[in-house]
Amino acid sequence: MLIHPWDAALASAEWREWLATTDRFGTLAVNNLDPAQAPLLLPAHFTVAGDELLMHLARPNPVWPHLEAAAEVRMSMIGDYAYIPTYWRAKAGGPDEDGVPTSYYSAVQFVCHPTVVDDPQGKADLLAAQLADMQPEGRHAEVAVDQPPYGRMLPGIRGVRLSIVRVEAKFKYDDHNPVEHRERVIERLGDRDHGFDSRAAAQQRRRLDAIGDWQTHRGES
Repeated sequence: MLIHPWDAALASAEWREWLATTDRFGTLAVNNLDPAQAPLLLPAHFTVAGDELLMHLARPNPVWPHLEAAAEVRMSMIGDYAYIPTYWRAKAGGPDEDGVPTSYYSAVQFVCHPTVVDDPQGKADLLAAQLADMQPEGRHAEVAVDQPPYGRMLPGIRGVRLSIVRVEAKFKYDDHNPVEHRERVIERLGDRDHGFDSRAAAQQRRRLDAIGDWQTHRGES
């Protein structure tokens, strides 16, 4: 993923805080054992647990031989995106139709070492951690190897622990452009209010407040 200096996370706390506001639903990319075939892409919820990501998949999933052979995999997540049309990005004094369009988005990618979890207690612990993350209000039965309903379901899944090797985070919201430009786009996103426009505008406002003028910010850093 190309990350320009002005698109980079300001600190690791930025991507962690952003993930905490999402449903943590991403795409796991695994290399195919056959290099002539496309990689396998698996959409799934995941839980961040310290330096690991936790997830589980159905046992019949065809990914297992590829995942077990992989030294590294990549979990990719994207959100708060919006298309920015040409006429929003015209240079000052130039015709609107000469503007260059772009996409705004937040993206976090984890490069990880995978470990498959097959023992019943390990899977139960992993599921309990995911439920605590995704369903903090509770209202579910205890996850125990020897108790229904989950105990009898455990053979149908396999757990995955993904040890984080590195994190690539990108917040692409025109931070290198003048403050006036970004203020104008925030207003236009609010007026259009389609899809994730309001979330993209909120991210651009947050980054604008943190960075201000990029040239000045760069000189101070």
